[in-house]
Amino acid sequence: MSAFVTAGAGFLLAVLWFDLMFDVQVLGHRDRELPEEVLESIAAYYRRVTTAARPMNRLITAVMLATLAGLVVEIASGDQAAWVGPSSLAIAVAPIALAGARIVPRAVRLGSRLDSAERQSVLARSIFRGHVLCVGAIAALLVVQLAFG
Repeated sequence: MSAFVTAGAGFLLAVLWFDLMFDVQVLGHRDRELPEEVLESIAAYYRRVTTAARPMNRLITAVMLATLAGLVVEIASGDQAAWVGPSSLAIAVAPIALAGARIVPRAVRLGSRLDSAERQSVLARSIFRGHVLCVGAIAALLVVQLAFG
C-alpha cells in the first residue's frame, strides 16, 4: 500500500509544483495591489484549472481521497512500524484539509475576477502561502513513505 500512497503523494506534489509556477509571481511586489498583469496571469490559470477543466479538475480531489484511503488501509494492515501510518495520515490530512477548506475556494474566487484588485491580491498571496505549506507537508509525507513505509 505504501507504493499507492507514494504515487498519490507524488501526483499531488506535481500538481502543487504547477500551481506554484504561477503563484510565485506574487513575490517581490510590496504594494497592496499586485500589478494587473500578475493578477491576470494567476487568475487565468486558476480559472482554467478550477472551473474550465471540468471534469478533469475532479481528478485531484479523487487522488487526495484515494491517498487518504490508502493511508487508512496502510494503518489497518500494520505492515510497517506502528508510527508510520498514523504519522503519514496526520501529515496528509493537514494540507488536504487546507486545500479543500481554503485554497480551492479562494482559487475559484480569484479565477472569477469578481473582486477588487486589492481583494484579488490578498487571495493570490493567501493561495501562494497555502501552497508553500502544502508542498512542505506533501514532501514530508513522501519522505516518511519512502524511508519507512
